[in-house]
Amino acid sequence: MVPLIADLIRSDIANMEGYTPVIPFGVLSRKLGRRPEEIVKIDANENPYGPSPKAIEALARQPYYHIYPDPGQQALREALSEYVGASADSIMVGHGADELIDLVMRAFIEPGDKIIDCPPTFGMYRFDAGINHARVVRVWRNSDFSLDIEGVEEAVAREPRAKLLFVTRPNNPDGSVPEDADILRLLALPLVVILDEAYVEFHGRSLAGWVKSNPNLIVLRTFSKWAGLAGLRVGYGVFSNEIIEHLWKIKQPYNVNVAGTTAALASLEDVEYLLGNVARIVEERERLYLKLQRFDFLRPYPSRTNFILLRVVGREAHDLKMELERRGILIRYYDSPGLADHVRVSVGRPDQSDALLAALEEIASE
Repeated sequence: MVPLIADLIRSDIANMEGYTPVIPFGVLSRKLGRRPEEIVKIDANENPYGPSPKAIEALARQPYYHIYPDPGQQALREALSEYVGASADSIMVGHGADELIDLVMRAFIEPGDKIIDCPPTFGMYRFDAGINHARVVRVWRNSDFSLDIEGVEEAVAREPRAKLLFVTRPNNPDGSVPEDADILRLLALPLVVILDEAYVEFHGRSLAGWVKSNPNLIVLRTFSKWAGLAGLRVGYGVFSNEIIEHLWKIKQPYNVNVAGTTAALASLEDVEYLLGNVARIVEERERLYLKLQRFDFLRPYPSRTNFILLRVVGREAHDLKMELERRGILIRYYDSPGLADHVRVSVGRPDQSDALLAALEEIASE
């Protein structure tokens, strides 16, 4: 007798809640009945200026798409060594930083082990914990989104199987940056601290250099935001020797494809251009933050990233998202604890900000 598939699926996967990404651009374009160029897409923290022209040229010239990529990403790790200021031997490249989050959990987690999560924050930590048989211990952030350091310390003390602590720096979705002193307190705990620095170029100072003197620290970074390569999925991490030697055992050999490697290498040859775009986004972030404060139904949070979190008062946050969507402006709404009355807007080009502000003016006047 052939068994029912439902009887064969892992029970924890069957009961697991999936990750909810933003709806694909093309799908929304058709749904809204608008051409892509008529839509202001500021819902996924993508870089509105796109990749370096050198990256686009390098992709067009690359002749080896039919050849498997370098399993060790040697050239890219050497180039990253100069950019990050860490030894190439301490760097591992992934198919996006998301792959490295999963890889770290595979290396450390046995069924029943625990991770410490600090919501509201990036949802992939909880998602990957479910896949890897880890239990999630939540230590909620304070009302201003700062880390509850004492709460983390207490959680670690009462949870002997807590192995990993995830901290997003700057945090997504609010854009705040924890104090160095707080990170040092966390590093004194008997677990591995993973700092996710996906947005660090917009903040300006990485802690990747701390890994050398803190073997229980992992720093993850990405090309998705500052270099405009979100569609090619290239991330990397800086690890101590004690950790990276085990990750090499379990990393998929051809995890970063030829296109991603090519574009990342070219981006590192055009850092000045790309950081110029970062500076434009930071300048626009500050302008947009001030303009958003004019609306009595919005409370923007200061941000050190390429997005701004807004608390919506006096109306439903989801309704605001839908009102903007009907006008062809896509923003992020979170139907989740701690964020149900919030929306997040990515910082785009000035013309995209102006379109958002004009739409908000219309909504305010209705």
